[in-house]
Amino acid sequence: MSVNSAETPAVVEVVLVKAGRTKIRYASELLHDDGTRLAVRAPWAGDGVRDFGFVRFEAGDVFTEYYWRDRWYSVKEVRTQAGVLKGWYCDITRPAVLTGTRLVVEDLDLDLWRSADGTDVRRLDEDEFAESGLAERDPRAAAAAVAALDELERLARGDGFTDLLE
Repeated sequence: MSVNSAETPAVVEVVLVKAGRTKIRYASELLHDDGTRLAVRAPWAGDGVRDFGFVRFEAGDVFTEYYWRDRWYSVKEVRTQAGVLKGWYCDITRPAVLTGTRLVVEDLDLDLWRSADGTDVRRLDEDEFAESGLAERDPRAAAAAVAALDELERLARGDGFTDLLE
């Protein structure tokens, strides 16, 4: 299904769910949907500034977000309002589900950051993942989440990372 298809909405509401509750929801512009991978663009939807120490998300930042219906992660390219690439923030998630104009993604606590120049690749929130109890509640999902993080890290440290987004 192409973006120009009559049945494809131009605007998609992204709904990020964590631990059974909606963490955040925001409107985004649908850029691409090939039936497996979706790409949307949205301004920073958080409240105020989020300073991680290695990157800051702030008003004016633009996120181009890639979601897959068959992979356990999403990749968010982060740029300043002026278009300068900050890097990529990757969420480990269950595969994305698009129903009508609503894209629902379940966050599984693990994350990965890759800087714009590729020199800073870091795994994030492994402690939150361990504390979430997912390994006990759903061992198959926990194993898929860890495998997805390992795959993303391998890609982020190599030359094939941006191939995911083409």
